[in-house]
Amino acid sequence: MKYIETASALKSAGHYRQAIAHGGLLYVSGQLPINPDTGEKVRGNIAAQTRQVFDNIIKILDSEETSIDKILKLVIYISDVNLWGEVNQICGEYFRKHKPVRTIIPISNLHFGLKIEMDCIAICEKNDVT
Repeated sequence: MKYIETASALKSAGHYRQAIAHGGLLYVSGQLPINPDTGEKVRGNIAAQTRQVFDNIIKILDSEETSIDKILKLVIYISDVNLWGEVNQICGEYFRKHKPVRTIIPISNLHFGLKIEMDCIAICEKNDVT
């Protein structure tokens, strides 16, 4: 098992890692729409928040020489199920041909009053640690 902490992504704010690599997989912790460079929380529309979350996930994937096309499972938590259509459309922008398995979970409250959080599992052959 290898603990992943990259300076290019949002620093862990609690008792957890940004990601853990094990058995050729990368398990990425839940990512919120927070800019890792400024610490600024992205407020406002769900599109901007969703894109920031994807950017945060991509930074972690990049640090381990893997990519969004290697995501096997994506879990999305949203504050209102009525936002799903727009979130789904943005997912299509990031996942063109590749479609990972996905779970959407409507939840009434997310940290800091934000609208979305995502975590994922991706193939990571660089860290084939067992």
